[in-house]
Parts: sequence; C-alpha cells; structure tokens
Amino acid sequence: MRRLLILDVAVRVLYPAILVLSLYFLFAGHNQPGGGFVGGLTAGAGISLRYVAGGVPAVQRSFRLEPWTILGGGLTLAVTVAIIPLLTGNSVLEHATFDAELPVLGKVKATSALPFDIGVYLVVLGLVLMAFEAFGDDLDEELDVVEPLNPAASHPLEEYRPGERPPWTVRRGRGGGP
Repeated sequence: MRRLLILDVAVRVLYPAILVLSLYFLFAGHNQPGGGFVGGLTAGAGISLRYVAGGVPAVQRSFRLEPWTILGGGLTLAVTVAIIPLLTGNSVLEHATFDAELPVLGKVKATSALPFDIGVYLVVLGLVLMAFEAFGDDLDEELDVVEPLNPAASHPLEEYRPGERPPWTVRRGRGGGP
C-alpha cells in the first residue's frame, strides 16, 4: 500500500482532535445535544481516517483491547446502569443526580445517564472497530493471488493460455469426459 505524506500528517493532527471532540460530545450529551451514540460515531470517524492512512494495523495499534472486549464492556455497563434502578424499586433507566466538589474543577454535577452514555459510546466504538477488523489486513495477499489480465485478443479463443481450453468447450470422443 502506498502511503501519502500529506494524509499521514493530516491524520496525526486530526485524529487526537477528533477523539477529544468525541469525548466532549459524550460528556456534554446528557445536558446538551450529543451523548454516547454521537460521541461514538465521531470517534468512529477518527478511526476511519486512521484506517485510510495506515490500514488495519494502524487501527489495531490505536487500541490495546480487542474490539469485542470493548463492545462487551460497553454493553455490560449500559445494561447494568439500566437495571440497577429496578433493584431499588424504580423504573428502568430512571436516573439519579450526583453533586460533588472537586479540588480543581469545582462543583461538578453528574447523573446516572453518564455511565449509560459511556456504555453506548463503547458499544459504538467496539462496532466500528469490529467492522474494520472484518475488513482484514490480508488485502495485499489477496492482490498477489489475482492474476493480471491477458492482453486483448482478436478472437475469444486467443485469450486463453496455450493448451488451456475455454470453459464452454467440451471435448467428446473416445475415453469420454472433458
């Protein structure tokens, strides 16, 4: 695969910025438009850029965990957050509010929708990573197997190698069989 310098440099600049934007969407989502799904899709766009620039190996180097582990962890987190209110006698996905005073950040308000959004973010991220994993990195090997086209021929029978018969011809005679 031929690498382009401008694409590599652009991805090095844009990839971290896109991931930060996806985290902004994730954390701002329970009070503003955004959330886990939008944040996960934004992170998926960054991963797509990484795939275009470096292929599957670049995507695999970006994350230490396997895609199905990320997806499974996100699904487990989202389902757990959805079910916990049932154990306390509330409705599914009913949320609670938490207020904390942090030394550097000051007063921080969070709801239980945030862990649910984190779970959704991880599910979307895992699905995107699984899609790129399914593309595989054996494209170069597949291209080596493909034979080059024969030069154009003036007659259909000339397109085949010497001694090779076209598939539609059948030789009949003694001994039977093609």
